Amino acid sequence: MTIHYRKGTIEDSFLVFKVFLKSIMDYGKRMNVMAITGGNDPEKLKSLWETRKPVFEFLARTAPQFWVAEKEGEILGYARSIEHDGLQELTEFFVSPNQQSAGIGGELLARAFSKSDARYRAIIATLDERALYRYMKTGVYGRFLFKYFYRNAEKVDVQTDLKIEPMNLDVHIEDMHRIDRKLIGHARGVVHQWLITVREGFVYKRRNEIVGYGYVGESHGPFAVLDDHDFPAVLAHAESLAAEKGEKFGASAPLVNSKAIDYFVEHKYQIESFSAIFMSNVPFGKFENYLSFTPEFFL
Repeated sequence: MTIHYRKGTIEDSFLVFKVFLKSIMDYGKRMNVMAITGGNDPEKLKSLWETRKPVFEFLARTAPQFWVAEKEGEILGYARSIEHDGLQELTEFFVSPNQQSAGIGGELLARAFSKSDARYRAIIATLDERALYRYMKTGVYGRFLFKYFYRNAEKVDVQTDLKIEPMNLDVHIEDMHRIDRKLIGHARGVVHQWLITVREGFVYKRRNEIVGYGYVGESHGPFAVLDDHDFPAVLAHAESLAAEKGEKFGASAPLVNSKAIDYFVEHKYQIESFSAIFMSNVPFGKFENYLSFTPEFFL
């Protein structure tokens, strides 16, 4: 039977998650990296769907382009992209390992990430050469790597003049839009409205002006600060909250973010073997002032 391409729905979420998991584990084996933290632990893999379900269902509800390739009722691959305030970003592009030479990838990518009039087009990609070649053909190019830094959380004290307050989107969202446009080139209200339901949000103030924000939870981030010298205080606050719960703490850092990386190195964080690369049609943003959403489905 022929392969059928159709728009995905929220009911497809678990099925595309299984494609994602098979593909990313196959990639990890081929590249000799751990593509998912703790991915060698069968119990970790068993519980992973419950951890990832919120983001998969959020993207299914909100992504304007969500396409699946299906044959005889089985989903063989999928691709998804989001659009916010002049940014088009491919969040996922996965094809089952045994289907990767059947032309499915090209068909999915053409549907989910076709060239648009967006100011910025971006992907946070694995280092799979076949996928990278496809992405470059769409007109996006590598800018910098992301690496995930983590450790068992400890209470850390850093002297700062920042005032850290719980986030209230009704009050703070316009300031957060201002920060996002300056640092990552776009505002994304729908993302913040979802994030605050699954993570604990904070805003950082100096002289009563909001100068940054961050999210803490089972997965942490994003964190954004107008002054990158504030990262030690911001990360110490987030890590200390995780320490109170006896949890690990980690964040996904653009390798141009020297102040956050200095904090991780000073406190002897481990570095995950998996790498992701940020690709875009043109350079934009101030990513030395930013730590991304974790896991790195989108900025």
